[in-house]
Amino acid sequence: MNDIMIEMKDVVFEYKSYIEDEILVAVNKVNLTVKKGEFLVILGHNGSGKSTLAKMMNGLLIPTDGDVNVMGINTKDEEKIWDIRQKAGMVFQNPDNQIVATIVEEDVAFGPENQGIPQDEIRKRVDDALEIVEMSAYKKHAPHLLSGGQKQRVAIAGILAMNPDCIIFDEPTSMLDPSGRTEVLQTIKKLNQEQGKTIILITHYMDEAVQGERVVVMSKGEIKLEGSPKGVFKKVDKIKELGLDVPQVTELAYELQKSGININEDILTIEELLNVL
Repeated sequence: MNDIMIEMKDVVFEYKSYIEDEILVAVNKVNLTVKKGEFLVILGHNGSGKSTLAKMMNGLLIPTDGDVNVMGINTKDEEKIWDIRQKAGMVFQNPDNQIVATIVEEDVAFGPENQGIPQDEIRKRVDDALEIVEMSAYKKHAPHLLSGGQKQRVAIAGILAMNPDCIIFDEPTSMLDPSGRTEVLQTIKKLNQEQGKTIILITHYMDEAVQGERVVVMSKGEIKLEGSPKGVFKKVDKIKELGLDVPQVTELAYELQKSGININEDILTIEELLNVL
């Protein structure tokens, strides 16, 4: 039991539509277990329920029905909500909404200061966090002068300084240019591989989903596919049926196979395709 980070059992989330005054279901009877140290990607287009699912993982939203346990603590336990958020931190789409101070290092210190961490320890945590996200050179800078990718890395450092076991990224690259996306994705992989953090990445980008150990595909509030990236993306027809694309090289391999060329279906990278060809 101790290797489980987050466990969701029969989770439902309903909300009221203000337009037609009806009850809508964003997440419908989802069961999901995230192991400690795992890199899980939750994939789906807008309205699939993936962001709602993410917000239930650290108690920002409480399920209408079912249970969410974070390291054994139920998110419905109001007295433990801060414990949960210290174990599972969250990074959002827009870095501007997460930056609260006018100097980078003060922004990173904000979380641990609110946790009541001693000053010496805060100093160490801020320096360590900025080092990990490779933003140490910018610690005296004003955040609003940084690029989108740099701001997002400062936001990640702010979460890291609170020392969570798990970090949930809710579409952290959707507002960034390609170089910013690359920077942030490299940081996320480093946190998983070198820092041993459990990573949950919510995205609609196929090239990001390929990076995970396990992919969950959501549509209409339900999990439709689950498995390794190779296992999931070779189901090209099913993924297209759900309104998503597959990585371009996977699609090329799929089309080649359809035209009679004997080639693996589970190709995810250009290198793999070149080797096979």
